[in-house]
Amino acid sequence: MSNGTEVECPKPFLNVAGFDNGGFIEGRVCQPYFDATCCLPCPMTQWAYPDTFETMSEAANWVSVVSTIGCVFLLLSWAVLPVEKTFRHYLSISLTTAVVFMNLGFVIPLAAQPEQCFDAITPNSMKTSSVCAASGMFIILGGWAGVLWVFLRALSLHLQICWQLVVGRNFMWFAQVVGWGLPGVGVVLAFLLSGVSFRFGQTCHINHKNSLADLWIPLLVFSGLTIIIQFATFGYCIKVYLASLADNSASTEGSNMPSYTNSIRTMTPKQAYRRVRRVIALQWRGIAIVLIIIADVIFFSVVFVFQDNTVEAVKNDSTIARPWALCLLANGGDKEPCLELASALVVNMPTVGAVLFLLGMNGIWLCLLLGRWSMITGWRDLLISSPSRSKREFVSVDARLDDLKKDTLTPISPTLARSGMGSPTMHNHNQDPESGRRTPDFFGQTQRYHTPARSFSSPRPPQQPQQATVTWDPTETYARGQSPGVYSQDGNPNNYVNPLGMNRL
Repeated sequence: MSNGTEVECPKPFLNVAGFDNGGFIEGRVCQPYFDATCCLPCPMTQWAYPDTFETMSEAANWVSVVSTIGCVFLLLSWAVLPVEKTFRHYLSISLTTAVVFMNLGFVIPLAAQPEQCFDAITPNSMKTSSVCAASGMFIILGGWAGVLWVFLRALSLHLQICWQLVVGRNFMWFAQVVGWGLPGVGVVLAFLLSGVSFRFGQTCHINHKNSLADLWIPLLVFSGLTIIIQFATFGYCIKVYLASLADNSASTEGSNMPSYTNSIRTMTPKQAYRRVRRVIALQWRGIAIVLIIIADVIFFSVVFVFQDNTVEAVKNDSTIARPWALCLLANGGDKEPCLELASALVVNMPTVGAVLFLLGMNGIWLCLLLGRWSMITGWRDLLISSPSRSKREFVSVDARLDDLKKDTLTPISPTLARSGMGSPTMHNHNQDPESGRRTPDFFGQTQRYHTPARSFSSPRPPQQPQQATVTWDPTETYARGQSPGVYSQDGNPNNYVNPLGMNRL
């Protein structure tokens, strides 16, 4: 058999000589057979996994659909509803957008149902399938952006708790450049140096060539930094808590507390513990999201790299897959008796399913942790109350002026007027135009206490009133200026007689 084209490969393998060079050539799984090269039919997962693998993969994609719907609800709520209903923040908005991009990598193939194979032995790549290119791009973009935004979120929390820095506008612009600039560069490098193709399932993943350098190692580096920063923050919180237990000083959060810009060493341990506890109570949702997404990314990276290296080892060393190949030959292409031998060549199906489901559930976790019941009530008020409000404004153009007059003419007591409680323009910190752009100052200086003028709690005596004592002037009223007397018949008054002493003996 001098000509390889005349060799017939045993079932289920196919002779590579009968196919052209289209599709992703490196994705073929081939073995030498006499003078020919026989390849496993495409897709490889059809032979290495049970028939339920495709069902499991499709179910994971549907979980991504539910996750995407939840993320879209959050983004619409942050965009439409007022800030006091949603408590939006650019870190949360950007992280949710990144999760949407990652989910689109699984939703698009579910909707398009692309053909995984270019021919009988060759998988499609980004050059031969537009759905593959879009799916791979969104997965890489979402993975990069998700890792970077949880890194920035952990860094922001670390700066607030450990260094007592208010992350403001400068940090926001820095986060936007890093959080979206690096993912864009990462997608370009991954497409130019590696490319994407159908590796397993209906979703395209990055190819083996240069994938460690342009994707997996950078993602794992930022994931490791995020974990280090997060655990450093936890360690500081534990240290502050233990120090507060040993602190016997009676410290309060009065006006003598050091300001936010002062050194942390000027505070007592109890004061530091109160401030740390305040931030943890407000940011525990963000901390949980950071840990969940980082765990998912690390799990996915390790599993996929292991799968990738195993497949490459099989293609480079034919002896690794020889027992499985001989099993397929002995059973006439029936894969069921050989699945146990195939499990040594690929990652087992429960592990792959866990990775796909965990990636698809990131949006659900965001809904549970970043969503609030006030969003539901806000949409209810927006959809139910708005028609009646707009109808009133259409009927009466002066409705707002009438409301303004009512607010203006409402009597306000002097005490409420001095405190600002009765003002129609009552201050609300949630109405700040910077809301959602600047991280709130959780460590801000406590409100200064003003001692009332008539307070008797202080050692000093009460102050005397400045104005003179108010007396009654009878000339300003219709009352008589003096007590009634006894008049004679000619009208001349006699001496005054006390009524209580008239019957005194």
